[in-house]
Amino acid sequence: MTSSPPPTRIRKPPEERRAEIVRIAARIALEEGLERITLRRVADELGVRPGLIGHYFPAADDLVSESFTHAATKERGSLLPGEEAGLAPIDRLARFLTRLTDGDYADLSRLWLNARHVSRFKTGLRAAVRAQEELTRDALATLIDEGVRRGELTTEDPLGVALHILVNIDGLGAYTNDDVPFDHPALRDMTITTAERLLDLPVGTLRARG
Repeated sequence: MTSSPPPTRIRKPPEERRAEIVRIAARIALEEGLERITLRRVADELGVRPGLIGHYFPAADDLVSESFTHAATKERGSLLPGEEAGLAPIDRLARFLTRLTDGDYADLSRLWLNARHVSRFKTGLRAAVRAQEELTRDALATLIDEGVRRGELTTEDPLGVALHILVNIDGLGAYTNDDVPFDHPALRDMTITTAERLLDLPVGTLRARG
């Protein structure tokens, strides 16, 4: 009886393997927290030896930073998707806020909360958090500024409005770890009504457009 040779393992291109490692680490971060990312854990998920992960990320902290960057970048792309660039700024803003407040981004809120805490002890992660905050802040401020120039929104300080909105989102995100969520009508659309007040829009305008 002739035995079959063992299947040949196909070696993935380095850039493909590296991207795969980052995706797996980002999923672990979203589901369990950044602290659970280790070279061995990612290797187990991929069915490879930890040494392979170490080849691409000699320090686990580098993988933690890059996995957060991957998740935050993907989040921003889903909140302000490029395919909606042709919409009116007021509609893009409405969709951005509605998506954030409808509960589908709880895992990402937890990740941001987690990252800000862990970054106290990890220089690389701290830089990654700062960079992603800046990118999101600039994207939102640019959107608001465009709305002002088109006459859809009213403010003399687009960046200030963006900061109000993002700090409000972060404040609400601080409660995502509660076992028993506290619910009140004032909380449900707090970010949206804050944006409407700062942009001189009638109450309900953004929710209706979202």
